[in-house]
Amino acid sequence: MAPVTLTGHLATKIIPKNGYMSIVYIKSAQYSSEGKLNLAAYKRGTGGRSSFNGVVATVFGCTGFVGRYVCNKLGKTGTQMILPYRGDFYDAARLKVCGDLGQVLFTPFHLQDDKSIAKAVRYSNVVINLIGRDYETKNFKFNDVHVDGARRLARISREMGVERFIHLSYLNADEHPTPLVMKKPSMYKISKYLGECAVREEFPTATILRASDIYGSEDRFLRAFASLWRIHSHIMSLYKNGEATIKQPVYVGDVAQAILNAARDPDTRCLTYQAVGPKRYLLRDLVIWFYQLMRKDENWGFRLVDMKYDPLLPLKIMVVNMISPAYPFGNLHWESLEKEATTDVLVKGMPTLEDLEVTLTNMEDQVPWELKPYRAYQYYIDKLGEFPRPPPPKVQPAY
Repeated sequence: MAPVTLTGHLATKIIPKNGYMSIVYIKSAQYSSEGKLNLAAYKRGTGGRSSFNGVVATVFGCTGFVGRYVCNKLGKTGTQMILPYRGDFYDAARLKVCGDLGQVLFTPFHLQDDKSIAKAVRYSNVVINLIGRDYETKNFKFNDVHVDGARRLARISREMGVERFIHLSYLNADEHPTPLVMKKPSMYKISKYLGECAVREEFPTATILRASDIYGSEDRFLRAFASLWRIHSHIMSLYKNGEATIKQPVYVGDVAQAILNAARDPDTRCLTYQAVGPKRYLLRDLVIWFYQLMRKDENWGFRLVDMKYDPLLPLKIMVVNMISPAYPFGNLHWESLEKEATTDVLVKGMPTLEDLEVTLTNMEDQVPWELKPYRAYQYYIDKLGEFPRPPPPKVQPAY
């Protein structure tokens, strides 16, 4: 064995290679005073970000909204992570702090490149697929991402000997959805359904999570309603005035915790879970409550109208998609409105996040903090109790 020199918290190991001497820095805790490898000193178990719990996870979609929470949860329990990224490396570099030195590795990949995908999953025993799109672009359509991409990831993971595959889908995925706002069936819902089928075909023991609308920091649910692109002249238009839609939103941290628990529990193989929040609300009540939290109530001028009586909304959607076809401002496009108007329908008997031992977060506890940056007159320093907290929305009966 090459000589090892202890220098503070690191050990330097000199390795001759191709006529040159290379110096490798290793944590000194792994070596005894004689320079021999001490396996007993290596941290194991779920002792924090510096430990190793035996799970090596590849997280596709790590730079997305849900992906950042999942990586944080995995890193806190000592999971070694391989994070594939597409595009600029610095979009993914912030995730390096999710784990200790050497716990988080990055590799470039492309969803249509089998070789790069195989490289990303080669050493992993868990693969998590969080890749998804709310809107189509000229490079990636819904089927490219939700169906072909999911099938490719599941197939290559199975071929590379991956033990567990976890796939995030959509609660209201349907092969034949009924159009609500759009004139044709939603390709988002159809592609999500076909993506589940593709994953089951290629990786029969996969675990699937069907999530409803996910809210949290940097989400596309709360912030779509709070965006100035959605509201005009203090008027918010909803499908049938929001009275025909019931929502059961789920907090992103609960979804991330469910993925972590599923990865560590072998009994979750072959199962599909419904990722929904603890309560159901009428969309109208939710939106009114959101704007009351932002101090934009009736006194501010806020009011709801039926979407079919709002002639400016189709014009605004057309303008937004012409200005920014790659990323619709305020998540304002027809597929998002179709998803927004869809009632969350649960399948009786199918397990939920509570079966994954997740303590669900109430919207009443989290949403006020999420909407705080969107308050009217943000720079006004109010006195304690000057603006009483509005009452929470009425809870609808369980489905």
